[in-house]
Amino acid sequence: MAQLLSINLGTAQHIPGYAPLTGIIKTPVATANIERLGLAGDAICDRKHHGGSDQAIYVYFADDYLWWADELGQSIAPGTFGENLTIGGIEGREVAIGDRFAIGPALLEVTYHRTPCMTFAARMGGPGWVRRFHRANRPGAYCRVLAPGAVEAGMGVGYQPYAGERVTVSELMALDGVREIDPAFMRRALATPIREKTRFKFETRLASLF
Repeated sequence: MAQLLSINLGTAQHIPGYAPLTGIIKTPVATANIERLGLAGDAICDRKHHGGSDQAIYVYFADDYLWWADELGQSIAPGTFGENLTIGGIEGREVAIGDRFAIGPALLEVTYHRTPCMTFAARMGGPGWVRRFHRANRPGAYCRVLAPGAVEAGMGVGYQPYAGERVTVSELMALDGVREIDPAFMRRALATPIREKTRFKFETRLASLF
């Protein structure tokens, strides 16, 4: 069974040499409450690009951290990438929109992938990190909260793959920056519970074709 390896909370602070306040620097905690808009007590400083009901919880996966440990030549502590929850026992790149994670009373549903930003690059030591993270195509997953509840590190995670059209987070990440997206792919994505921002974008693009 998959397992919740770490719960990670951030406070608003500055990264040395980077002006904006950010909550990306997170510290593991033993327990936390998952609420509709995220982890209770977690700092979200840039609400234009982060947070909201469709990006309430960011999950990263232990197998992706192992890949990065080989890539970077050093171990990486849970929470380093700014995720709220670190989960082991699930292949991160194969996670798809609509997949669900049941953790105690809480239930999460995958909505989108993480797109690297300059705050993440500052956290990891330089602007080249954005391109490197994108090339690796191991984005982790944003989730909406279907049921809130208290969670504890070490809990089992019930993984419920989406039974409908499977569009993986890695497929979506590969399209970041692509101007002309295949209409057939957009129709596939619209058959999933993808985040509303992307749903609107794809519906608008498809409507313009007719």
